[in-house]
Amino acid sequence: MFDVSLWSAFLGGLIVFFSPCILPIVPFYLSYMAGTGMAVLGGDGALPDGIRRKAVLSSVMFSAGIITVFVLLGAAAFSVSQAFRVYQDEFRYAAAAIILLIGLHFLGVIRIGFLNRQFQVSAGDTNNMSVLGSYIVGLAFAAGWTPCVGGVLTAVIMTASFEDTALRGVGLLFIFGIGLTLPFVVAAFFIKPFLRFAARFRRHLGMVEKLMGGLMIIFAILLLTNSVNGIANWMIETFPVFTNI
Repeated sequence: MFDVSLWSAFLGGLIVFFSPCILPIVPFYLSYMAGTGMAVLGGDGALPDGIRRKAVLSSVMFSAGIITVFVLLGAAAFSVSQAFRVYQDEFRYAAAAIILLIGLHFLGVIRIGFLNRQFQVSAGDTNNMSVLGSYIVGLAFAAGWTPCVGGVLTAVIMTASFEDTALRGVGLLFIFGIGLTLPFVVAAFFIKPFLRFAARFRRHLGMVEKLMGGLMIIFAILLLTNSVNGIANWMIETFPVFTNI
């Protein structure tokens, strides 16, 4: 059956990837994980042997590191919410207020300083970057709380904390992680076409950020009015095809 929470988490991850905080640094991450320079990736001609394979394997492990942190956050959020179940309404109001503020930040209505932090890998000898090293970088990336990940992730974590079971709460964060990291793997497989796409897409980054802000404000209102499940039921009644998804 169609589950609006799971699909929203996946869509949120995809939007985050194409946000101003993530997309511009992806080419440099690909270079870092492939163990080669941007000149090689962006130059004419075919890639040297082994570059694409190493980039794909490293991006998979990088993604696994990110998802590991998200799943742990989902489990922690659910555990905390169960401990304070009696205050669920108050917790929901606080969550809606936080998400609303973050949405206003992305729209440019207000500016919240700590949301402007970014995590960046340190420069070094990338030729010796191992697959395990990519996993560790993924752990560090997720723990670094980049602005866009931190904003949308907050909304997903709050949603996970209200789920009926721990498995559903953890599942939401897992799906969000898949939505965010799947494009990393695809980009690694199609490095050259992706670099050309990323260069052209830069002019739309501001619009993506505002889209994120608008969606987060809508979600905050739904959370405040406890209407998330109502939206799911309305979609199923209006579009019966969703019952087959």
